[in-house]
Amino acid sequence: MSDATISDALTTDLYEATMALAYLREGMGGEATFSLFVRKLPPNRGFLVAAGLESALDYLARLRVGPADVDALAAAMGRPSADLAPLLGLRFRGEVRAVPEGRIVLAGEPLLEVTAPLPQAQLVETYLLNQVSHQTTIASKAARCVLAADGRPVVDFSLRRTHGVEAGMRTARLGALVGFAATSNVAAATAYGLTATGTMAHSYVETFPSEEAAFRAFARAHPGPVTFLVDTYDTEAGVAVAARVLRDLGHGPGCAVRLDSGDLGELAVRARRVLDAAGLSQVRVIASGSLDEYAVDALVRSGAPIDVYAVGTRVGVSADAPYLDSAYKLVQYDGRPVMKLSSAKVTAPAPKQVFRAPGFADVIALREEAPPPGGAPLLETVMRDGRRTGEPAPLSVARQRFLADLAELPGAARRITDPEPPRPTASEPLAQLTERVRARIAERLSRG
Repeated sequence: MSDATISDALTTDLYEATMALAYLREGMGGEATFSLFVRKLPPNRGFLVAAGLESALDYLARLRVGPADVDALAAAMGRPSADLAPLLGLRFRGEVRAVPEGRIVLAGEPLLEVTAPLPQAQLVETYLLNQVSHQTTIASKAARCVLAADGRPVVDFSLRRTHGVEAGMRTARLGALVGFAATSNVAAATAYGLTATGTMAHSYVETFPSEEAAFRAFARAHPGPVTFLVDTYDTEAGVAVAARVLRDLGHGPGCAVRLDSGDLGELAVRARRVLDAAGLSQVRVIASGSLDEYAVDALVRSGAPIDVYAVGTRVGVSADAPYLDSAYKLVQYDGRPVMKLSSAKVTAPAPKQVFRAPGFADVIALREEAPPPGGAPLLETVMRDGRRTGEPAPLSVARQRFLADLAELPGAARRITDPEPPRPTASEPLAQLTERVRARIAERLSRG
């Protein structure tokens, strides 16, 4: 049909397209509602931070199946392009209700619900799951680092080991969303208005005849505050050299030394002692190297004199919990509530709302229910007729949402180890509807 470039419409699993085509051929264009949620939290998680909505809405707003997409799908299926003609021109013209980015959410609660003609709502499943699952995973991990640091700045060093450049960009943005102070990723800093930060590598130090020569050259090239990497050879000696250079050059406020290996707690104590003895109490100690919330928490609890924590690999890939048990399930079609009854994967029917009461006493309810006393809705209408209902919120707004929710989160859920997540409950009308739909399905099955 066309030599044009294929679009994001094909960033999907093949079966989404095969189902959408079948629906179109059968005339099944009735309104469907799908709910995206996380079945259960990963181990050692007391909460999740909703993220990925903005990129999901961007995708939905531009979705259009063009001639090149149809040709590519036909080739993948081994069929003539004419067979897939019903897909041509498909756009998203539905509604999205979602939890705004930055809100803290719990297992079982819808992060978003899509209501659209069935073929449209089906085709977008894979992309929405990809964006919301990945970004919620990373935002939740980063948020725990902020908690572990207990008010000390955390910075993002993850780009070199994230699973792709796009993931690195997302990680920098999500770190900023939950309160990271800066990122090493220059492109992300530029794109999202973040503070860029960086020091030097061990290779830089190794190219000079001595650490002192390396540090002095770096200070000449960068007359503002500098950070010296002090553990290329002998860490304590490196700190002493850094202190001498900083004192000789009159550098002080804003300057730092960085520790990147070894027993960071013990080395920080020694570094602080050397710097203070040199009259450089204002020079900070930065720690990096295989850090995540568990290591940061241990260092903070030990009283290590570390001023800034730089986290990278373990956070950028959420090493201890790299995925979410997320799902995108049909809950209503053509006005009829539906549910899945598979063992361990039962879903609740009908479009929903989540009401939050003080103390995270969340109630999952039917969409049309009135809020319980003190309850406020989490899901907001963010798209109608395939168009956003408003401009994307700046990161600062999402950050404020996160901080407000975090302040209300019970202490047991905030713990780094052995957290106890709050558990949402189902409203009575939702519970009653669930039983009615279950009984209806059971009766139908019994009739064969």
